[in-house]
Amino acid sequence: MISTSVNTLKKNVVLYKELSAPLMQRLEDQVNVTLIKRLDAQGLEQLRAALPQAQGLLGASLRLDAQLLDLAPALEAVASVSVGVDNYDIDYLTERKVLLTNTPDVLTETTADTGFALILASARRVVELANLVRNGQWQKNVGPEQFGTDVHGKTLGIIGMGRIGEALAQRGHFGFGMPVIYHSNSPKPAVEARFNAQYRSLDELLQQADFICLTLPLTAQTEGLIGAEQFALMRPESIFINISRGKVVDEAALIQALQEGQIRAAGLDVFEREPLELTSPLRQLDNVVATPHIGSATHETREAMARCAVDNLLAALAGERPANLVNPQALG
Repeated sequence: MISTSVNTLKKNVVLYKELSAPLMQRLEDQVNVTLIKRLDAQGLEQLRAALPQAQGLLGASLRLDAQLLDLAPALEAVASVSVGVDNYDIDYLTERKVLLTNTPDVLTETTADTGFALILASARRVVELANLVRNGQWQKNVGPEQFGTDVHGKTLGIIGMGRIGEALAQRGHFGFGMPVIYHSNSPKPAVEARFNAQYRSLDELLQQADFICLTLPLTAQTEGLIGAEQFALMRPESIFINISRGKVVDEAALIQALQEGQIRAAGLDVFEREPLELTSPLRQLDNVVATPHIGSATHETREAMARCAVDNLLAALAGERPANLVNPQALG
């Protein structure tokens, strides 16, 4: 479905994400808006038809490659309602002097909450045992075969110590008394001082951590970072958590590690292909807690992300530098 409001004095924006009424009104007050409500086959055709007049784009979960961007010769700015920007050809946008913005910060705490929810659910087997009750199979007190493992006091290993990694470290260190070890591109003295955290090489972290949490972006360098070799370094008691991007992990190697008991369990919010395929063994494993990419999925956070994206887009179209500019080289 597509709707359009046109004023020849305003710039043209294609919106492929529905916004709250106040944000929609704010956009329509300042730009012409073409709203595409669903990115199904019909919606994609409508998007292609609207791109030639578009000076701004705002949305999420759409791969914007050069072939699609070539349909928008007047494009000035793209506002992504996300922190990750792996759906965008950044080099091509920069070459075209198109500004790309994202929405960091506003989803940090919520995504860290999701990460810790997966830590707790995986360690205490929450989903598996809740289903035992739901299915009428709780007939006696649970025994050792249903016991989980403690979280408090265990070693929390974080791979990728950015904003979300720091928020996860805060929860583990202050809330659960967990020693924090981390791996990132370089040591972070401020993080070490605040959380008494210790830097480790990737191999050392995989060998030492009880909970191994991925919070790093998907890039050419991080794609496939965790595979069979890395799972072999983990201990049978290890629990693996991914709230970053699915393609950072070799999913076949993860499945094998879970099936063969190389690691205890996994809590996963992201996958190589989303939605998770019906045939994926991850759907059948009791030692997997799988959620449908809900890292930032709260009413408050999604509204804050959309508001941030609108701010970014309107600033860019007004000739101002947006607050969350991904490719500052495009300004040159």
